Amino acid sequence: MAHTIRINKFFTEHGICSRREADRLIESGLITINGRVAILGDQVEPSDIVAREGSVIPWGQAALYVKYHKPVGVTTTSEPHVARNIIAEIGCPERIFPIGRLDKDSSGLILLTNDGNIVNEILRTEFGHEREYLVQVDRPFDHTFLDQMSRGVLILGSQTKPCRMIRVGGDRFRIVLTEGRNRQIRRMCQALGYRVIKLHRTRIMHITVEGLNVGQWKELTTQERESLLAAIGRRLG
Repeated sequence: MAHTIRINKFFTEHGICSRREADRLIESGLITINGRVAILGDQVEPSDIVAREGSVIPWGQAALYVKYHKPVGVTTTSEPHVARNIIAEIGCPERIFPIGRLDKDSSGLILLTNDGNIVNEILRTEFGHEREYLVQVDRPFDHTFLDQMSRGVLILGSQTKPCRMIRVGGDRFRIVLTEGRNRQIRRMCQALGYRVIKLHRTRIMHITVEGLNVGQWKELTTQERESLLAAIGRRLG
C-alpha cells in the first residue's frame, strides 16, 4: 500500500512552506492534485501530481531537519578526513550538513539539514535570529563586564551588535546573540580580559537543546519544523 500524507504536510516535508501557509494556499484554490483543486485534508502519495497554479512541485527528496547536542571535541565540518567530524559522529543515513558552526571546544545545540536553500536564510544576520549560550569564564566578573558585553565589544575590527546578558553565577552568564562571528563570545570576553572555560549553546531561535542527551540527535518535531519555516518567511517559489 502506498504511503500517503496530508497535502499540507507534503509542503512542510519538502521544506516549501509552513503548514499554515500551505492551508492558506489550498483554501485560496491555488493547489491542484492530479488537475483537481485540492481541499483541506486531502491525502497525497508519490504517484500524485501536486501543482501550484499549474506549476508541478516535484516530490524529490523530503527535506530533513535535525537537531544535535554536540559534545566538546566534535568538529563542525563535513570533511571526512577530519577526526570526529560532525557528520561521522551523528551517523545519519541521509546526507546532511551543518547550519553554521559550533567550535570544537564548545558544546550544545546545532542544526543540520539536507535543505541547502535554508542555510543562508537562517544565518543571515539582518534577520536577527537569536542564539542563546551558557558561558563560564575564568574568574568572577562585575556589573561593568555585563554592561560592556551587552552594549557591544570591539573584535575583528568592528563593534559587536548589542546583546542580552543574564548573570547566572559569579563567573557564569547567559548571552543571547543575533549575529554569529567567528569565535565571537570567546573574542568578546578576551577583549575584556576574561577567558572562556565553558561555552554551551542552549537555543537557536525557538529550538532548544532541552531533552537531548550529549551526542544525541533527533529530527525536528512538526511544530519545530513549521516554526522554523515560518520564522524565515519560507514561501512557495
